[in-house]
Amino acid sequence: MKVLATPEELVQFRRNLKGSVGFVPTMGALHEGHLSLIKKAKKENDFVIVSIFVNPTQFLPGEDLNKYPRKLQADLEICKRAGVDGVFTPNPQNMYNEDEITIKAPKIKGYILEGHFRPGHFDGVLQVVNKLFNLTKPTKAYFGKKDAQQLYLIKQMVNNFFFDIEIVECETKREKDGLALSSRNIYLNETERKRALSISKALKRAAKLSSKITDIETIKKEMLNILDVDELQYIAFVDRNFNFIKEIEPNNTIILIAAKVGKTRLIDNIFI
Repeated sequence: MKVLATPEELVQFRRNLKGSVGFVPTMGALHEGHLSLIKKAKKENDFVIVSIFVNPTQFLPGEDLNKYPRKLQADLEICKRAGVDGVFTPNPQNMYNEDEITIKAPKIKGYILEGHFRPGHFDGVLQVVNKLFNLTKPTKAYFGKKDAQQLYLIKQMVNNFFFDIEIVECETKREKDGLALSSRNIYLNETERKRALSISKALKRAAKLSSKITDIETIKKEMLNILDVDELQYIAFVDRNFNFIKEIEPNNTIILIAAKVGKTRLIDNIFI
């Protein structure tokens, strides 16, 4: 496994790969969710490249950029054991210039839900993913459905900019108790973690109800009865193209939640 610290090293490494390339972009602190993406990429491609980069442009002022978990040596060992061919570990200085061309998220769907509560977040996400795609030139790129809005916008960017890349959607990985895997789960204390389970329980209840009724307000009331959070930022019902919907559309609905438990902000969703 090659560890590639600069864009130049990655470009040279990529030139020597003859065959299909699967790419898994991450911010490190790898867990079973990331590993599931790596395993899928390994199965479907001749080579696998993983990036580990805590991207500063997608963090807003006051967010957890400085305390975001960083476990590079442990992450590299995970990648090595998983059979990854190359790991890209840049720093902000060799990824960004002071006065550079930027990418803007779409004015509507980039500023609803996550984009509303974190304005400018998706600008940073799309900016770094665009750079990573250009450097790795992957055949397929792997993203989890947990970050559903991010996934949708990356697919839109691929279409809008005519990237010859297949975006592979991967199912959300969960702990045995149902909590969606996230690097931020380490911020939760024992009591908060138990309360955080109410998020996945509310989504599971909504999915069960949706098989019988399509009225969103009825389902939402049931979800509110289950949720035990400190700050509910949104419960949203959208179709697969992130248009808000007025009733459940079977096989075309995503239910999303964003909430704070203690000081930790968590997101989760379910596709129905």
